[in-house]
Amino acid sequence: MSTTPIPTLFTVSFPPELLEKVIQVSPRIRLMTHTVRSAEEIPAELWKQVEILYTDRILPDPALVPNLRWVQFHFAGVDHVASHPLMGKKDIQITTLSGAAAPQVAEHVLLMLLALGHKIPELAAFQARAEWPKDRWERFRALELRESTVGIVGYGSIGREVARLLHPLGTRILAAKRDVRHPEDHGYTPPGLGDPNGDLFTRLYPIQALRSMLKECDFVVVCLPLSPATRGLIGEAELAAMKPSAFLVDVSRGGIVNHAALIAALQEKRIAGAALDVFPEEPLPPSSPLWKMPNVIITPHISGISAHYSQRAMDLFLENLKRYLSGNLLYNLYDPELGY
Repeated sequence: MSTTPIPTLFTVSFPPELLEKVIQVSPRIRLMTHTVRSAEEIPAELWKQVEILYTDRILPDPALVPNLRWVQFHFAGVDHVASHPLMGKKDIQITTLSGAAAPQVAEHVLLMLLALGHKIPELAAFQARAEWPKDRWERFRALELRESTVGIVGYGSIGREVARLLHPLGTRILAAKRDVRHPEDHGYTPPGLGDPNGDLFTRLYPIQALRSMLKECDFVVVCLPLSPATRGLIGEAELAAMKPSAFLVDVSRGGIVNHAALIAALQEKRIAGAALDVFPEEPLPPSSPLWKMPNVIITPHISGISAHYSQRAMDLFLENLKRYLSGNLLYNLYDPELGY
């Protein structure tokens, strides 16, 4: 058994009790922590030693890290660093945090589905005016999740956890994913969560048949990673395929939904409303008409925020660290060709 030390660098701040768990995995781990804003703040001599890097967006020039073999990211989405030369290195394993944030994002989606279906934005507007609507029976007739059809665009860790939450409510679940030949999920899934075997949807669609799925949906949830293949995927034609009574919930990445087409569809009432957590430009400019639309809920890219984020991130890292030490395949390996 090897006793060679493994220099492991964290550029993300974690509580000491969680970092202690890293050391407990193996006496070979030599843990270093440097919370910095740029790679240049870390000495070249230190970079030269690093074998494992846990980071959010701090990536060094490949020439500085001859011993680097594994990079674990603190986020599920890595589109913000996809062009970095380190991301295409074949001798370095890149892994994402996909699956760790799924519980809180899925709860956010459920909240948005209920809020849209039960017309919470309009109710809030009446409350702000201290007005009791005379036509409340007709105006606030809810679109219930029970017996509704929810289409999930992107059946990864978040989409599967959304399906798990919806299934007991009597919701009909449709899903669209890149590879329909493999409905199961081999990524990181915390015990008891998600849909690892692909059992919860009524029908699975290839992305090429997305419009066929959208035609059937009362709600559409977008939870895809941003990549060259998904950028602009939800555009004018896709929105036109939706029912006028349908709602869109987007917790993916800004750029997947074409916002010019979305704004037009909302203004012209070609869809009933939307709940948006991600935007092509963040922060969303004050000039955006989305801010003042009565049928839109805007949240400032917070669906993944949780008091448990650090613990869940560490749980995933520890699982991957054990796999790394035993030579097993890591969870959530980044594929440069796919972009996620």
